[in-house]
Amino acid sequence: MPTTTRTVARQRVHKRIRKKVVGTTERPRLAVYFSGKHVYAQVVDDSAGRTLASASTTERSLLGQNKAAANRVTAAKIGKAIAERSLAKKIDNVVFDRGGFFYHGKIKVLADAAREAGLKF
Repeated sequence: MPTTTRTVARQRVHKRIRKKVVGTTERPRLAVYFSGKHVYAQVVDDSAGRTLASASTTERSLLGQNKAAANRVTAAKIGKAIAERSLAKKIDNVVFDRGGFFYHGKIKVLADAAREAGLKF
């Protein structure tokens, strides 16, 4: 039986990643989080401690009439939305923070959708 859960292991990896990945004013951090039901993404300037843009499935405008789900289709919508919102604020270069998750599946789809919509990372 493992002594740590998946969540604890992911948080440990995320702490290790955050030692190296820092968002600045010129190049903020695109932080991604997936809960069991929702997808969250936000562009953060760590030097000022401010969130510059955000998108999540908790917003009715992004979700529409569909039921909330943390799947690949929803991840692509959130990736496109966060890219559009950050480009509207003249932010086109970001540092990608995968939040301790593997760069695979939903994380990769969100990142690819953000790149296609115009973000550079």
